Amino acid sequence: MNAVTPIAASEPMAEEAIITRALPQAATSWNAETWTVDATLATPGAGVTRYDARGEYSEFLSFENQSWPVQIPLLDSHRRDSIDARLGSVDTLRAVGGELHGRIRLSRHHPLSQRIAAEIADGHTLGVSIGYITREQRERTNPSTKRREMTATRLDLLEASLVTIPADRSAGLRSHSMTVIPAPVEMPVSTPASPPVNAAASTQERAEAANTIVDRAAVNGEIRSIARLSGLDQAWVDSQIDGNATADNARQAAFAAMSQRAAPAGQVRNTSISIGTDPSDPELRVRQVGEALYARHNPGHQLSEPARQFFGLSTLDIARESLRLRGMATTGLSAATIVERAMHATSDFPLILGDAVGRTLRESYRAAPSGLKLLGRKTTARDFRTKHRLQISEGPRLKQVVEGGEFEQGTFDEAKESYKLSTWGRIFSISRTAIVNDDLGAFTDLARRLGQAAAATEAQILVDLLVSGSGNGPTMSDGKPLFHADHGNKATSGSAISVGSLSIARSALRKQVGLTGEAIDISPRYILVGPDKETEAEQLLTVLNPAKAEDTNPFAGKLAIAVDARLTGNRWYVSADPATVDGLEYAYLEGEEGVVIETKAGFEVDGVQVKARVDFGAGFVDHRGWYTNAGA
Repeated sequence: MNAVTPIAASEPMAEEAIITRALPQAATSWNAETWTVDATLATPGAGVTRYDARGEYSEFLSFENQSWPVQIPLLDSHRRDSIDARLGSVDTLRAVGGELHGRIRLSRHHPLSQRIAAEIADGHTLGVSIGYITREQRERTNPSTKRREMTATRLDLLEASLVTIPADRSAGLRSHSMTVIPAPVEMPVSTPASPPVNAAASTQERAEAANTIVDRAAVNGEIRSIARLSGLDQAWVDSQIDGNATADNARQAAFAAMSQRAAPAGQVRNTSISIGTDPSDPELRVRQVGEALYARHNPGHQLSEPARQFFGLSTLDIARESLRLRGMATTGLSAATIVERAMHATSDFPLILGDAVGRTLRESYRAAPSGLKLLGRKTTARDFRTKHRLQISEGPRLKQVVEGGEFEQGTFDEAKESYKLSTWGRIFSISRTAIVNDDLGAFTDLARRLGQAAAATEAQILVDLLVSGSGNGPTMSDGKPLFHADHGNKATSGSAISVGSLSIARSALRKQVGLTGEAIDISPRYILVGPDKETEAEQLLTVLNPAKAEDTNPFAGKLAIAVDARLTGNRWYVSADPATVDGLEYAYLEGEEGVVIETKAGFEVDGVQVKARVDFGAGFVDHRGWYTNAGA
């Protein structure tokens, strides 16, 4: 801690005197027309406490010889989970005197940005914090403090955030003037006697000194409170105060002292837990701890190296550390209270639980594929409006051009089919009781069933589409059902799966013509059946060594069997390869393929709510690649 500059006074200060302190400087670089303000994003001399597998260290940033992006997003308190958290952007990034500076440009359309703009215009200031990934760093041990120090020499700058109290206390909105306005502090502070000093000391020096004394007094008071709750003696308090410990340092030291005291004789237990190697990136921490939590109930999962350090943490451990990283004390709190505060006072704890549950849900979702999906083409849709699918004919044949003759103009005919996406989803809750009891099995089992349900929902949508219209399929753009005599893709009468009936199906596909009557020569690739016809299909397609030529099976090894348990009865289908011929098509919302997980702390329910959502739609975009037989 820096030495305190004595406060100038003409007379000795009384023991309980009211002293003054400096207000934060106003952001006079604010431009009300462009909604921009200059900011110091980070300073190299501000050491921030970090943690890794080896324990605590101080991190410093070096901004020399770095390359900066043209623009980065401006977020609200490092929230990356929603577009609503984006307040604007930061550009003109540059290193000035070893500091990282930038120009903040607030959005005029965000309600919170509008409030922030009004606050800045009134002279209030805010702290600034950056989110980044360290690519290269160098390590040393400070010879004076014997403390490890890491200096990031190359980093990827991801975002900047407006925060109330930044980790780097020197980071914030910048002013072109350095005028400091003294203001009274309402709380009386007991100050030690000070020798007379030069009365000409500046107002700023006196304000800074008073500010330092007030801050130190507040920290010392919190250290005494921590000691009282933890049952630690005055000697421990004195050692923390003499070492200029921060409140966070004191909490960790108290926790370690209590653990040491509770350990059996001759055994030392290290119960200090570190969540994440980069607290400035909560999204990264959520993924790593969520993966470790998931691995507890999935022993076959191969943990990534960053997540390995968190393996074995209970939900209570994670809740406690989520609070600690927010500067909130947990000493003396019950397990239920710790969990409750972590759910509502932090955003990462519910997200960590949601990440672990989401991994289970997505795993079970992928493990329950639809047989009918094999016969469809997967695509995406940009929105929920009707998706129109065009079929273009192969066009007219080329015509001979005689010497000196002209090329004739050709045309393409097109048909149009359409479908659109719908949203499907459910919400389930992880109770506070299950979290306190560390009963992960209860809600991972629920997540597994929900993942299977999501996959089953998609599969049922496809089956319902196929068997609609009394088994004839959906109505196409020509007003006729998918399977119709005029489409040439429906057997005249039902029959068993045999060489003869498959020959008729293959012939029907081969004879399909395009929009202008041109031959398109479709080859069958799959035979789709329900459980009642599975054995019959397997028997026919089994490769045998016939004794006579007439016993040869011409379809052996040429068709693949697809089975969907949701198909009932004797009806069976033959389809072409969806990669080469249009037919069944299903789509997800662009950027959200498959099941999407959202998590939040419950209010109506006492726990964490997890929402599973699928934006999914399907339709037949052409009838020519499909054939059906009612079966026998």
